Amino acid sequence: MATKKKAASEGQIEVTLVRKPPTEKLRVVAWSMGLRQLNRKRCYPDRPEIRGMIFAIKDLVEVNQKA
Repeated sequence: MATKKKAASEGQIEVTLVRKPPTEKLRVVAWSMGLRQLNRKRCYPDRPEIRGMIFAIKDLVEVNQKA
């Protein structure tokens, strides 16, 4: 299977879990993003799919843009 190349215009987003998810729905979203512990940081490409997941748990995470 061929690997997908990243677009040159895609930036990076650093997401940090700062609060514990209070409900099962939010826990599932945080878990699927790889945020399994408090203060865990993950980097993702700046894409609509990732932005939607961040929006779902926006009160629980801090988001930083990376160049």
